[in-house]
Amino acid sequence: MKKFLLLMVLVIGIVGCSDTNEEPNVTTTSMPEKMPDDFGFAVQFGFDKKNEINTFEDTVTKDLIENGTITTSITLTEKEMQQIYEKMKDVHIVEEKKLIPEPVDGEICYQQPHEEDEWNIRVNGETIHHSVSGAYCDLTADASELFELRNYIFDIVKRKDTYKDLPEAVGGYD
Repeated sequence: MKKFLLLMVLVIGIVGCSDTNEEPNVTTTSMPEKMPDDFGFAVQFGFDKKNEINTFEDTVTKDLIENGTITTSITLTEKEMQQIYEKMKDVHIVEEKKLIPEPVDGEICYQQPHEEDEWNIRVNGETIHHSVSGAYCDLTADASELFELRNYIFDIVKRKDTYKDLPEAVGGYD
């Protein structure tokens, strides 16, 4: 009887001391409403990822295909960075992405040639990384969003005189 009472006291003590209202240990990452001072990104893209827009180094690299690559200094304005930040919030850039499509009848369709995007985004001291492949015939919604985001940023860069002054690419990819 004493052992039973001792066991009951221990069980009640353990149960009574546990916090049953505690939420599970889940890390939720979200972007701050206001663009942080350390916000920046680099995206390498295109065939063999030879193009790059890099706000950490304020550079852009253009793939000239047969003539190699060329890199020049380019700076995005505060307004442009804010617009890009808002677009990144809209696509929930800091969340895990589904970038590989589901197989259809047990197979995934591939295409060649294809683009590749490599993203590194810094927000509040954290670096988020995404690698997107255009090798799949059917892109996921997340992959499409990231390609659209890259094109949005690239359109901003292409309007700058510094980029317009770069030589034209020679050749093409088969």
